[in-house]
Amino acid sequence: MTGTLKEQLNLITPALREMQLWKEERVKQFQAVQNQVRRISAEIAGQSQCDEQPSKITVNENDLSQKKLEEYQTELQRLHKEKNDRLQRLEKYMSTVQNLTATLGMDSSTIITKVHPSLNELSGLSKNISDSILAKLNSTRESLEDEKRMRLEKLHHVGKVLTNLWSLMDTPYEDRQLFSHITGLWSVSSAEISTPGILTLDIIQQAEAEVKRLDQLKASKMKELFLKKQFELEEICHGSHMEIPSRSEMDNIINLINSGEIDYAHLLMSMNDQISKAKDKASSRKVIMEKVEKWMSACKEERWLEEYSRVNSLDPFIYTYLITYMLSEY
Repeated sequence: MTGTLKEQLNLITPALREMQLWKEERVKQFQAVQNQVRRISAEIAGQSQCDEQPSKITVNENDLSQKKLEEYQTELQRLHKEKNDRLQRLEKYMSTVQNLTATLGMDSSTIITKVHPSLNELSGLSKNISDSILAKLNSTRESLEDEKRMRLEKLHHVGKVLTNLWSLMDTPYEDRQLFSHITGLWSVSSAEISTPGILTLDIIQQAEAEVKRLDQLKASKMKELFLKKQFELEEICHGSHMEIPSRSEMDNIINLINSGEIDYAHLLMSMNDQISKAKDKASSRKVIMEKVEKWMSACKEERWLEEYSRVNSLDPFIYTYLITYMLSEY
């Protein structure tokens, strides 16, 4: 550089101004990036959104290199990715919670709002994606899944009891169909159920009420079925001239039915077994019974012939009277 200091200063001033403008622009870039880093970090931490202006962000002007700026930009990209990942997890949890509450007949909006008000779509707030909220939402999801499994197990048990009672009491098919949505869940696991309203408390209470009603009806119905099977057994025994079960034994069973101190399924199984054995025994005695009937018929015929021969020599008037009497008897 040549010339006076003033001339030299005039030559340097434009370059200095250009460098100053460059510095101001670089500071603004740092402020913008640092502001976004601060804002997203606050969102991830669950803090209230940072609303400071970029100008209020303190920038270290001792290092405004491109390398330092790229470091902040890399950090910003990482935070953007983490935020998106958290939002995806949040949406996944919320979707699962909504599906579970629909299946269980609950209000999803109330449950989600209890986790955090910002999660309610109507709140207009930025969703809180902090670790604590994600953990709480996941815990809510797990709790609802446990409730779903518990209700399904309860319906499995109630369905089994209903089926046993129907079988025991010969319940008509039409009556059973009213609860087919419960018995149809036997082979279905908790993960396979997603139908809205299928596991509501009302459905469980209706099924339990039906079990209670059938249980109260069971004693009188069992008494009726037992008497019916008892009559069937006695008819088989009487027709085959077999020994009929003692009346005192049958009366004792009736008393046990009235008191409820008897296993109805075992009782009916025992009666069916006795009826089956009686039928088999009656079948094996069929040939003998046919021979006995033929013998008894032959005996009657022989007695009739003897009477006929005896009165054949009597007075015609007496003979006619006896023949008429004998015919009326046989």
